[in-house]
Amino acid sequence: MRDNISTIDGKIKMFSGFMPDGIFDDIYAITPEFLLSLGVRGLILDIDNTLVTYDDPVPTEKVAGWLEAMHDAGISTAFVSNNHRERVEEFCRNLDCFWLSDAGKPSRKGLFAAMEHMGTDVLSTAAVGDQVFTDVWAAKRCGMRSFLVPPIKDKTTLFFRFKRLLERPVLHAYYRSHK
Repeated sequence: MRDNISTIDGKIKMFSGFMPDGIFDDIYAITPEFLLSLGVRGLILDIDNTLVTYDDPVPTEKVAGWLEAMHDAGISTAFVSNNHRERVEEFCRNLDCFWLSDAGKPSRKGLFAAMEHMGTDVLSTAAVGDQVFTDVWAAKRCGMRSFLVPPIKDKTTLFFRFKRLLERPVLHAYYRSHK
């Protein structure tokens, strides 16, 4: 029995840099009340497949309402995306927010720029995304909380299928540690 626990602990430690602090069914399960209870005052968001599909050029009505609820609760939002400038600019055009395109996540640079703009630090900021090896890893490299949501519409290219396959051991370790 002890050997099994050691193996589980070892896997969790091995994946700690990729391990989200929480996995949610979608962004709507992440409420302002939940974030405020953790001391979160700033939220860094991925766009594609986290908030909307790649096909949605602007926030849906439901996403806009969720963002408004965050702002009403005093939580600042910023958008950090690996997508190109035109895509991110169009999405954020009618939002009063900081945004950064071509962020190169898991680079930390864009997340630190977003925190600076929001006036937050790693203890009062969380990141939300749909990918372990970009969104979660970037947040963990900064030392902030990270929350993972499943992709709204998964890409079916070989590259993305391979990435999702590589994420499985991390997700398995997460669920094993949260039994």
